[in-house]
Amino acid sequence: MTLLKTYIIPRILQWALVIFIGVTLTFMIPRLSPINPVDQAVGRLTAFQSLSPESTLALRESLEDLYGLNGTIFEQYLNFWQRVLSGNLGPSFSSFPMSVNAMIANGIWWTVGLLGTSILISWVLGILLGTLAGYFPDRWWAKLMEGAVIVVYPVPYFIIAFSLLMLFTYFLPIFPLVGGASGTPSLSIGYIGSILRHSFLPAVSVIIGATAFRFIMAKALTTSERSSDYVSFAETAALPRRKILGVFIMRNTMLPQVTDLALSLGAIFEGALVTEIVFNYPGIGSVLYNAIISADYNLIMGITLLSIVGIATASLLVDLTYPLLDPRVRLR
Repeated sequence: MTLLKTYIIPRILQWALVIFIGVTLTFMIPRLSPINPVDQAVGRLTAFQSLSPESTLALRESLEDLYGLNGTIFEQYLNFWQRVLSGNLGPSFSSFPMSVNAMIANGIWWTVGLLGTSILISWVLGILLGTLAGYFPDRWWAKLMEGAVIVVYPVPYFIIAFSLLMLFTYFLPIFPLVGGASGTPSLSIGYIGSILRHSFLPAVSVIIGATAFRFIMAKALTTSERSSDYVSFAETAALPRRKILGVFIMRNTMLPQVTDLALSLGAIFEGALVTEIVFNYPGIGSVLYNAIISADYNLIMGITLLSIVGIATASLLVDLTYPLLDPRVRLR
């Protein structure tokens, strides 16, 4: 009961406050822009036809009601919250009458599949390789991995992505240049293989940089733990190296790395933009890019809200997981 009152409930309230502030800022920022999306929509609709002033005014009022832009700013704010809580973010400006929910649904699983898998692979690789390199720093393979990471880590992501793209789609045309798959969507081996083939290069580009970062973090944590008294005592007691690595080192360095994993998974919708634009991948990043170009505020706000909820929820799950990983939290 004490843990619930002093730890769990305050973090749930903090999560709700973060989402409340995020939704409020998402509502306010587009309304501070000098570009009026209703004016743009009216301009597109009247570009090739003449309408009377009364018809133009009626069209403007209909569009403002459709997109939740009529009434005072406070009425718009309440209407926006009603849409958020009901899960109805309204229609898209640029792809009317298609809804924002449908457009997000079309891209979200491509992004989750690509970046979710890439983050998990890089997390496991980074921890394993970094822990081994930190525990055996004098081995030749540890020095080789550290040298490779020192070279790769400072390189900007887009350079790695473009290098892979040029090498394996132009000079060595092994992988496709664009798209997420080819053929008719189905559960056939051919279509699944097409998905894997199209996602290989973008996944590798993410894994290279993310593994380098997690290698550095895991190696630093392992180096710190390796000099601790309990590890020295375990080595003096001639415990198996596998047990020392698993129980005394990896387990004690897992807390910040679990935090990194959860926050990375929560923020995949932010990191999707560059990856999907470079490889023309049909995920949520491509949807956001097209929404920004066409000033589709409804769609931009929908993706922004998705990112806010994802990061806030990931942080909450991390906080709720801490008592399971760290007994000090339970005993505090």
